[in-house]
Amino acid sequence: MRKHLDRIRFRGQRRDEFLDLADSPNTSDTECAEEAAVRAPLAARDSEELREAEGEQSDAQASSGTFSAAFQDDSRTDLNEVKGHLEIALLEKHFLQEELRKLKEESSVDSLRQELEKERSRSAELEQKINDAAKPRLEDSPSQTPKAPPPAAAPAATSTDKQKKTLSNSFLKCLHDHFGIYVEDFRFQPEEPTVEPDEPLSAKRLTENMRRLKRGFKPVTNFKRNLTALSSWNSVYTSAIAFIVYMYAAWHGWAVPMFLFLAILRLSLNCLIARGWRIQWSIVPEVSEPLEPPKDELTVSEKFQLVLDVAQKAQNLFGRMANRLEKIKNLFMWVEPALTQKLYVGLWLAFISSCLLPFKLLGFIIGVYAGIKFFVIDFFFKRCLKLRQRFDTPFIIWTHLPTDLQLNERGGTALSRRLTVTAGRSCLGAAAPPGAGRDEDAGRCSKRGAFHDVFSLPESERPLTVCEGGWRCCLINRDKKTPTDYIRNGYLFVTENHLCFESSSSRSKKNKVIKLLDIIDIQKYKVLSVLPGSGMGISIATPSTQKPMVFGAMIHRDEAFDAIFTQYMKIQNTTAATGPETP
Repeated sequence: MRKHLDRIRFRGQRRDEFLDLADSPNTSDTECAEEAAVRAPLAARDSEELREAEGEQSDAQASSGTFSAAFQDDSRTDLNEVKGHLEIALLEKHFLQEELRKLKEESSVDSLRQELEKERSRSAELEQKINDAAKPRLEDSPSQTPKAPPPAAAPAATSTDKQKKTLSNSFLKCLHDHFGIYVEDFRFQPEEPTVEPDEPLSAKRLTENMRRLKRGFKPVTNFKRNLTALSSWNSVYTSAIAFIVYMYAAWHGWAVPMFLFLAILRLSLNCLIARGWRIQWSIVPEVSEPLEPPKDELTVSEKFQLVLDVAQKAQNLFGRMANRLEKIKNLFMWVEPALTQKLYVGLWLAFISSCLLPFKLLGFIIGVYAGIKFFVIDFFFKRCLKLRQRFDTPFIIWTHLPTDLQLNERGGTALSRRLTVTAGRSCLGAAAPPGAGRDEDAGRCSKRGAFHDVFSLPESERPLTVCEGGWRCCLINRDKKTPTDYIRNGYLFVTENHLCFESSSSRSKKNKVIKLLDIIDIQKYKVLSVLPGSGMGISIATPSTQKPMVFGAMIHRDEAFDAIFTQYMKIQNTTAATGPETP
């Protein structure tokens, strides 16, 4: 056992023979190698002395100690040897990391050196090109072509050349510093398209945009209103003063300077108003509209109603703008040749007069005519409507110009008339006797044959001209319980004495005929009270029904109600007038 322990104890070097990492400074590889070489003999001597001392001590302890103490000493030495091996491995790792770092630094330095050499070569090439380009200019200039100097004057010539180069360089640098910024502005650069992001739909945002649009148009509407007040002579003294001043300026050829002076005066007044002055320069007093305080929280029905109101205003605004643009387009596209011909003749007269008359005389004529037209002629035209409809050429052209929507309606009306005449003729040939006239039976056909045959009415009963094609709707009969009888789709017709509903179903039993004299009450009806607006239905009560019948889902509800109510009142008045005479 003792021999085995001795073999383990002296298997490797002792811990004292190796360097301690905590004591070793951050030095290079060569310094570490030299220190290791110097410490090697010292470590060897110390190890021998320690071994001798341990040997003597072991002999002394062997004689007096026990076997257990010797065993503990051997285990400690084994642990020290293991620690020594670990320290050696850590030291080698440290040395390898240092070498790797140095190799990386050397490689980066080499790359930097190569880049530096490349930049130097490029700068040398550029200098050579600049010198080659400057030499011909110096040779061409007469002031810089000296005669062949003697060899002794060569240093003086080189010094003057250097001074000239420095002066030219300083002059070019000064030009670049003062005018280089302006030269940079003339560089051609591609324009970057700017795309505005689309905002999500919001009722609050929509209302705010409509109010902003109204405020933006307010100056234009005020200016138009003031001009209208001037031409209408709402204030006699103001209109008279304006007329005299304008005619005096136009007579002397000062119309354009007068308008420019008025624009400058208006800007000056706006400047004073912006600084807090209270100045009101308006012929018509401005009416301030009450501003509704914005609500932070709106209910669902309020939001829905708000969106509908804004949508209606936007619809009307876009409709008016579209009508004006379409009229202008149709005027120039010869849609109405009689109206465009007047413009064509007027343009020719203006062209010939501009070629023959001098500019001063032409301006005088235009200015005087504009003043008389604005202050005098328009005043009489606005007061005398029949005179305006006969002699006001711009008004006649503008009012008689059709829009695209009106042209489409004209085409649809003409087509429906052709279809109605064709259908009337076919119905006449199928149902009328050979001697009957065709004009009397025109428009008597319903969707499935002659009108009087479908509803079992006399031949004199025919639809009014307002509802020749019928109004599409649905009949809601509240007295019925089955779904097929409770609601039915079809068309509604009005005759002189009856209100007829033709069902879309093939069975004629579902058709409904109501006498206008039997109607007790008729009024506009709203089927769903949750939805905003006045509804799209008509409620009609008769003695034979417990609950009023409703004709709902009518797109042209107001037109149908007016026609039915007018015919109903007409029959009631006729009955009331003929009632006392009948007995």
